[in-house]
Amino acid sequence: MILFSRFRKRFGAHVAVHDLDLEVRRGEVLALLGPNGSGKTTSLKAAAGLIRPSSGDVLVGEPGVPSSAASSREILSYLPQRVSFPESLTGREALEFYRGLRGIASGRVQEVLRMAALNGAAERTVGTYSGGMVQRLGLAVALLPDAPVLLLDEPTAALDPDGLCSFYAVVERHTQEGRTVLFSSHQLGDVERLADRFAVLVEGRLVSVLTQREIHEQLAARGSMRVRLDGYSEELLRAVRAKAPDTVWTGDELVVPGPPAIRPVVIDVIRTAGIQIRGLTSEEGRLDMWYRDLVGERS
Repeated sequence: MILFSRFRKRFGAHVAVHDLDLEVRRGEVLALLGPNGSGKTTSLKAAAGLIRPSSGDVLVGEPGVPSSAASSREILSYLPQRVSFPESLTGREALEFYRGLRGIASGRVQEVLRMAALNGAAERTVGTYSGGMVQRLGLAVALLPDAPVLLLDEPTAALDPDGLCSFYAVVERHTQEGRTVLFSSHQLGDVERLADRFAVLVEGRLVSVLTQREIHEQLAARGSMRVRLDGYSEELLRAVRAKAPDTVWTGDELVVPGPPAIRPVVIDVIRTAGIQIRGLTSEEGRLDMWYRDLVGERS
């Protein structure tokens, strides 16, 4: 549904995005990750047709047409990173304005107010809204067209837990209906919960594209097992290291890094040595640590 083909965007001497090749498939949720200034917003704006490529192409729909074409805008809706509305309007009036611009039936306003959990604030002026409520109103505006493609730039940045639940429900509903979602976020919890695939940008370059399954495999490989023992010997440590070379002894326990498959092998070595196991814990690698290491290596 969205194709970045050698997409490059230059602002003066600065190249914001370098030759991006990325496909967003019909019905999937793809998350753009990366530090500030990595090109996420530029890529989303290009998909929305708000900026034109310096070179390469950004195509939307099937068959793909340039994102700047009017026909491509008919099938997508976009939530920018920063949203603002006239403070004298009520939430409902702001929605009615955008509904009129897009020629949408009037009944849709009440529906998106409910989806964005803004029902109780619809008749209040925007000037009385908190930052999170303004963000909810922006999401409601983005949902008005019921478009096949939804582009969201940092959609959860100011949301409270109730707003997050509403947002998760919106995205999950869209995917159940076969719609396509491309969003950026710094919140790894949002990405882990919602995204089918992760695309990581660093300094304007695509450095990794992984599925949820591939991410969990990598996190499992970065996990570890800790085994508390009744006894210890150098001979035991050598035997364990023959199976898991990075094992270390700390205090009264063995720390065995590596994927889950190595753990029963190590347990068998310990039992064969006749040493009593007093306790055992295991944990997967953390997504935030994986992300930090990846970004650090590529910066």
